[in-house]
Amino acid sequence: MSRGQVKNATGDSFYVWEGEVLVLNILGKPSASKDAIGKPKGTQLKVSVTAAPVNGRATDHMLRFLAPLFGVAVADIEVVFGRENVNKQLRITAPKKLPAVFAQTDLFRPED
Repeated sequence: MSRGQVKNATGDSFYVWEGEVLVLNILGKPSASKDAIGKPKGTQLKVSVTAAPVNGRATDHMLRFLAPLFGVAVADIEVVFGRENVNKQLRITAPKKLPAVFAQTDLFRPED
């Protein structure tokens, strides 16, 4: 793997479980008309936020939007890469719930 290239930990899906951690690939849409989770697009989940893409503010806003949807604190969501980019990977520690889009996929969670 060359420098600057990031491994796609989720394979052909927009998410994968690593124990109790949910790894999620995001295609962000800043400056949207409303905050919303869209449909999966390839190996990414589309997430729109109203915040402008200035110095990572849209990503910060996205984390505050997603945290209650997954039943976690903002501190439980780590931005692996893409803080100032529309392509992001998040690690969500021990989500207590999942947004409806996950019910539309073949959800696989390994036994702990």
